[in-house]
Amino acid sequence: MTHAFADIAFTPAVKTAQQVEGSRAGYARAFEDASEGVSHREVGPDEAAFIAEQRSIVMATVSETGWPYIQHRGGPAGFLRVIDERTTGFADFRGNRQYITVGNLQSDDRVSLFLVDYPNRARLKLLGRARMIGATGTQSSRAKPSHSALASIIEASAGSKPG
Repeated sequence: MTHAFADIAFTPAVKTAQQVEGSRAGYARAFEDASEGVSHREVGPDEAAFIAEQRSIVMATVSETGWPYIQHRGGPAGFLRVIDERTTGFADFRGNRQYITVGNLQSDDRVSLFLVDYPNRARLKLLGRARMIGATGTQSSRAKPSHSALASIIEASAGSKPG
């Protein structure tokens, strides 16, 4: 089984660039060894511990024009929660009222979360599909969310190991 992150991130153009720059063989060994049997489609104990320590994340979405958009999300350690081995989530409180992330998720649910532990020089990347849950616990499909908090629920598609 290949590494789920490599399945998504290592497109043919990326593999070509890796080949030209001399890193292809190393990444092929690290991420595409079928004998390893590791897919990284689930949050394991190491990832869950890393996630629980985070106070800040960067979340990327894709706009209807195809452009990426990044947004900071933060809170006390543990604000980003592991719900189960394939799901993370966090309370998403109203910020500057632009609702760019919320709008982007209504047309394209793909997200990338980037978590960094700067002092320990470690990072974790999570790729997945997000949905917004309203304050009542029901899935939100409103173009203009209410003034109460929403919850962002991310179903993991792939992740990299902390490090």
